[in-house]
Amino acid sequence: MTTAVRPQWVTDAVRPDHPDAVVLLREYMAEMVVRYYGRPARPGEVDAALAEMPSDDLAYPTGLLLIAHRGADLAGCAGLRWRPGFAELTRVYVRPAQRGTGGGATLLAAVEAQALAAGADRIRLDTRSDLVEARALYARHGYLEIPAYSHGPYAEHWFEKELTAGSGRVK
Repeated sequence: MTTAVRPQWVTDAVRPDHPDAVVLLREYMAEMVVRYYGRPARPGEVDAALAEMPSDDLAYPTGLLLIAHRGADLAGCAGLRWRPGFAELTRVYVRPAQRGTGGGATLLAAVEAQALAAGADRIRLDTRSDLVEARALYARHGYLEIPAYSHGPYAEHWFEKELTAGSGRVK
């Protein structure tokens, strides 16, 4: 009997201007625009959103950006910003063809390990109401809803996870 080998997820820190990061961040923002408006993106909307919410601070010393591959395929990303007292999770994205294969869990474990290594004892994030899959992912991985800590135009739910030595491992 032959057993299929599942491609492994691997993450790597890159600068936001790395070609793979540019692709993933653009896809992420395109999906955010489409879901927010409930229609295909119009010309210029994705560029405007990227300008409104830049990712250039997801690099040392203000943050980091992880990209993920599943086997040979470019598959997703997640970023952290270093804030006073915590790390802030942002830009969590798994390409549609890779969803349901463990990428979200892999990215969360990787950013949690990076945050712990940098000395953070908690991760916070904000998200929108329409991103129900993201909210479910965070809840499944121990992120608890908290009162608002930020006031961005798209922040409707806020989460936090306290990090411990066991954080950052895929379960």
